[in-house]
Amino acid sequence: MQKNRIEVIQGDITKLKVDAIINAANSSLMGGGGVDGAIHRAAGPKLVEECKKIIREIGSCPAGEAVITSGCDLVAKYVIHTVGPVYRSGKNKEPELLANAYKNSLRIAVENNLKSIAFPNISTGIYGYPKEDAAGIAIATVKDFLKHNDLPEKVIFVCFDYENYNIYNDIFNRI
Repeated sequence: MQKNRIEVIQGDITKLKVDAIINAANSSLMGGGGVDGAIHRAAGPKLVEECKKIIREIGSCPAGEAVITSGCDLVAKYVIHTVGPVYRSGKNKEPELLANAYKNSLRIAVENNLKSIAFPNISTGIYGYPKEDAAGIAIATVKDFLKHNDLPEKVIFVCFDYENYNIYNDIFNRI
């Protein structure tokens, strides 16, 4: 059952020993605030160089899309950078774009034969997505993906604070 393959924890995503951590990136991939800044600081300067190379090739990473780099100085082998939507009203395809951020990150994990990945709370910080809505989309999208795929074997939702941890845990136990 896929529910055994999902875990919700409270902690620091940059410290996890998983195949890949997912970065809630901005479209430039150059780091920023929140989890994006924390991942860039922990991964070291080589991550910026890898991101610059990707941006030279693709221009930018639009909301809902994802790309992969090495983990550089992180414990994780890889970083999958995905861009969540900026929340405006919920009527500008934000739910679809947020679901796509999760789906495309999971697709990249499968393509790279990654067994374990960890997601932060995408778009709920400065991008302003309502936390309960975002958690519901995240959990439903991951559960649906795992029904149809053997990889990843383990998906961890890493909540930095207790508020998000409680929201994710509550929703996870209901659906």
